[in-house]
Amino acid sequence: MNRVEALVKAWASHVAVPWTRGLAGGEKVWFCVYDKADERRLRLHLPEFEGAAKKAGHGWAAVDLTDTFAAWMAAEENRDAYFEDPESLGSDKLVDFHEYLVDLITPTLAEAGENDVVALTGVAALFGFLRVSELVHALEPHIRGRLVVFFPGEYENGNYRFLDARDGWSYRAVPILPAEGAFAS
Repeated sequence: MNRVEALVKAWASHVAVPWTRGLAGGEKVWFCVYDKADERRLRLHLPEFEGAAKKAGHGWAAVDLTDTFAAWMAAEENRDAYFEDPESLGSDKLVDFHEYLVDLITPTLAEAGENDVVALTGVAALFGFLRVSELVHALEPHIRGRLVVFFPGEYENGNYRFLDARDGWSYRAVPILPAEGAFAS
């Protein structure tokens, strides 16, 4: 069993456990943590994650963030200037991208019921533009069921580390990890 298959197995076990009601938004967030080298393999297995959720009696909706920066930039009035001078795309402008993402994801969260999973994929494409933790925090008030973030990075000692490149942060999301020893390296 490879790492992604082990993660699917861990996911299936986790999503089948009865859900506690009355949780705060941040307590309804799950991070499926996987090695960044497994991105393509994980994407091939996404139907299995969905199938496990549905088998457990939950609805499923997915939002792929892979192309969101390109879509946002294409709509930007000053995009040519940003391409000529990427340094001009400062943090103040990236706040607009953050708001764009929140506005993009919120309708899916609003449509999902208390028994549904909303999955965020393609978060690696956000690297260098915004922090996943800030995006998830902004989405918390809108989560009715569960939000699962497919997170390329590491989880260790209560800290998440995005793409193994940034300092980790402590976040109250529930980590879903492949069981150690369940796969061959």
